Amino acid sequence: MAHAYRFGIEEEFFLADARTRGSPRARLKAFHATVKARLDTAEREQLQCQIEIASPPTADSAEARAHLADLRRRLSEIGAERGILPFAAGTHPTARWRDQSATDKARYHGIMTDLRMVGQRNLVCGLHVHVEVPDPDARIDLMGRLLPFLPVLLALSTSSPFWQGERTGMAGYRTRAYAELPRTGLPELFADPAVYAHYVDVMTRSGAIADASFLWWQLRPSLKYPTLELRVADSCTRLDDALCIASLFRCLVRRVVRDQTLNAGMTAASRGFIRENLWRAERDGVQATLIDEARAQALPMAEMVETLLAETAEDAEALDCVKTCTRARIIVSEGSSADRQVAVFAAARKRGAREREALSAVVDHLAQETAVKETAVGAADAVVATRAPSRRR
Repeated sequence: MAHAYRFGIEEEFFLADARTRGSPRARLKAFHATVKARLDTAEREQLQCQIEIASPPTADSAEARAHLADLRRRLSEIGAERGILPFAAGTHPTARWRDQSATDKARYHGIMTDLRMVGQRNLVCGLHVHVEVPDPDARIDLMGRLLPFLPVLLALSTSSPFWQGERTGMAGYRTRAYAELPRTGLPELFADPAVYAHYVDVMTRSGAIADASFLWWQLRPSLKYPTLELRVADSCTRLDDALCIASLFRCLVRRVVRDQTLNAGMTAASRGFIRENLWRAERDGVQATLIDEARAQALPMAEMVETLLAETAEDAEALDCVKTCTRARIIVSEGSSADRQVAVFAAARKRGAREREALSAVVDHLAQETAVKETAVGAADAVVATRAPSRRR
């Protein structure tokens, strides 16, 4: 088990106009030009009001944190110069999909032509985590056996309680909105790599997709790298929450590699329970209860997290990320970004703010939490929120 399980994190951010808190218009061109000149690792996303940063492959959680903290800080500084607020969340509290424009790039033009209105409505941001595996040919088996863990990771990441300027009543609306796109959600239960290869071959030869990168599942084998890519998580407002989810996923990959009996023999019923748990995570976030198939019970997130931490304790020790993983307990106790956003909105309304003003307060809160003021490894994010009240069901 000497394999390093190197990982990389991709964070998608929204961009808001610092004056209106809606989608920027006039300032976007100058902002993107400045980012391109100063941050060679930042990338444009499908819509012009989005941007992505990424950490290089590493086996060191502290190194990944330092890299992303520096990128977040510099991105926020450029934003301040250009009247733009970058922030990490699964959905934009105030932006309207009809007002968005696609990024001028051949791949995105092709996607928009294919997806039509559904592509324009794709106003969501996610956290993507790549983890290298010892045997890339084993990724199809590993992918299937990792599926039961996805709802816990989604619940911890939830940061999308608002959509199109409306309260959704959900903690993680992003995956609901993203489900409009084809080839999203859970991957199929492929029996072996040959079946997966047949699926990709027929899909590409028939012209349904250009290549496997157009399979936008919540977990997939990467086309470019020898990795499994986690795609279920919302973009995490707090950097340390993103590191926690990335580290847990990394440990889970190692766990299923070292125990080939874990979650073996998945059935259609098993996949059905996972789908139900994803819905529960979307709806209730860290306050969700998730179905345990073996016990035929719905268990609270706190218990599910403790089980996951116990299951991966050996892996967290081996990969030197125990502290990063156990942050999951703090997320469950204090609430995810979704809980804090709802608390900020409710507090603003209680002070007499109109709904649009309360949503603007949420955008300001998100921008402040996203911007890491310290770059020292292990330093806490600048904004520390108090425990958020429970959301109304």
